Amino acid sequence: MKWITRERPKIDRIACPWLIRRFVDKEAEFIYVPFEEVIPKSKELNAIPFDLPEVEYTHYGDECTFDYIIKKHKLDDPALKVMAVIVRGADTDRHDIASQSSGLWAISAGLAHNVKDDQVLLEKGMMIYDALYSWARHLQNEKHTQNPIENLLLDVYKKFLKQKSGKAPAWAQELKEIIQDQIDTNLTLSLKEISQSLDVHPTYLSREFSKYFDDLSFGDYIRKLRIEKAITLLDDSEHSLAEIAYLTGFSDQSHFARIFKKTTGKSPLSYKKSLSKK
Repeated sequence: MKWITRERPKIDRIACPWLIRRFVDKEAEFIYVPFEEVIPKSKELNAIPFDLPEVEYTHYGDECTFDYIIKKHKLDDPALKVMAVIVRGADTDRHDIASQSSGLWAISAGLAHNVKDDQVLLEKGMMIYDALYSWARHLQNEKHTQNPIENLLLDVYKKFLKQKSGKAPAWAQELKEIIQDQIDTNLTLSLKEISQSLDVHPTYLSREFSKYFDDLSFGDYIRKLRIEKAITLLDDSEHSLAEIAYLTGFSDQSHFARIFKKTTGKSPLSYKKSLSKK
């Protein structure tokens, strides 16, 4: 079956062809023409018009054409329902309804800017929605914890549980959930933010924190963990000092060297040389 819509697609006019070809009509052919030609051409070519006013396959209320196709063809795949909210948010500039919507819009807009041929744009866009579908179906619970501070916060939690005897306070029990919820999106997670999430006054949490972590403040404890990580990485000669500074969350090599020497009494370079002599 032939389907026709407006030229220069970005969100719905690529997401819908993906949905149709993958779940409704595998042999579907999609045609892009100027807005004023869509209806005349649809009659001439016996094609189904979509994503424009006063046709069946279009927006209804707050929902976009992607939503309508799911309902119209009774597609009950849970992953498609997850995608529908993301597509809707991107297509209607409501990025608040799904955290992925702004990213989908940015990628789609950039792709449309780079690719001027609508058919080529469609084929490249199909790959984006294949990837989004795989994420929605298989990978929603996967985490990408590559920033050092994220792993350090997780270490804080794990070490707390190991060294605390008896029942941990409620705020400590909730710490793991906070880290899991925010670790992918909030790279500057602070003790103040943690206190707000736990509904514990930051002053109290700051005071109590030191009791369980070597009498160190939250910031000092994080720096201690960074230096411990750096010492481990210094054993690996493949890493430069600049790389180690990045991997341990310091702003630059100079900052890393200053904190390292303050903590260990040696510069990173001196420490690394001493390892090579052993």
